[in-house]
Amino acid sequence: MEAFIRSDQYNYIQDQTRNLIQGHTTTNDAAVTQALKSLTLEKVFKCFNHLNENQINLLQQVESIKDETEAIFFLSRLKQHIIPFPKLNEKEIRDLFPKVKKLKIPDINHINWNELSYLSWNDHGSNRKYFIHFQHGNYYSLRGSFKPSAQKGMCTICNEYEHVGMFTATLKGGGSDHLVRRGNYICQDSYNCNQNLKSLEPLESFIQLMKSQ
Repeated sequence: MEAFIRSDQYNYIQDQTRNLIQGHTTTNDAAVTQALKSLTLEKVFKCFNHLNENQINLLQQVESIKDETEAIFFLSRLKQHIIPFPKLNEKEIRDLFPKVKKLKIPDINHINWNELSYLSWNDHGSNRKYFIHFQHGNYYSLRGSFKPSAQKGMCTICNEYEHVGMFTATLKGGGSDHLVRRGNYICQDSYNCNQNLKSLEPLESFIQLMKSQ
C-alpha cells in the first residue's frame, strides 16, 4: 500500500484515538461507547478525500481500540503509510533563500521528514526564523524576525498553548518603496509545532497572510 497519510492527518488520528481510549475508561455504557466509536471513525474518514478499499480497512481498525496498547499497535501501522515531507539538501535550501548571504541551515541529517508538515528553524544569532512549505508540487519559502515571548500563548499555526514568539515578515506593498510588516505569534519550537499540527489550514493561512501584498 502506498503512503497516503499526511503528518497532520496522522496527528489528528492520534488525537482521536486518545479521545476514544478516554471514553472507554470513563463509561461502561455500551450505547455511549458505540456512538463514540462511530463518531471517531467518521472524523477519521473526513480527513481524506479519496480512499481505496485497503486504506479504508486500515483506518477502520480505529474502532477496535480500547486501550493504550492497542492504540500503539494501530498508530505504528499508520506510520508506515505517512507521506514524508519532500527531502531537501543544503543547496536546495539555500536556493530557496537567495537573498540571505550567510544562511544558517539546520542539520538535515537529523531531520525526521515523516514528522513534518513544514520545515522551519531559528537563527538565534540574527533573531530570524525560516520556513519552507511544500504545496501543489512547489516549495514556498518565508523568513522574518522572531522575538520569543516570556509567556506561553496560542500558536497561530498549530492552535495549541505553547512557548511562542512574535514572527514578523517584511514585504513590499503596493508601491515599490512601500514596506508592509505583518506578524503573529507562533511556536518557538517548530518541531513541537509540527507534532501539534492537526490540519494544514492554519499553516497555509499563516503563510498566505505573511506573503500576500
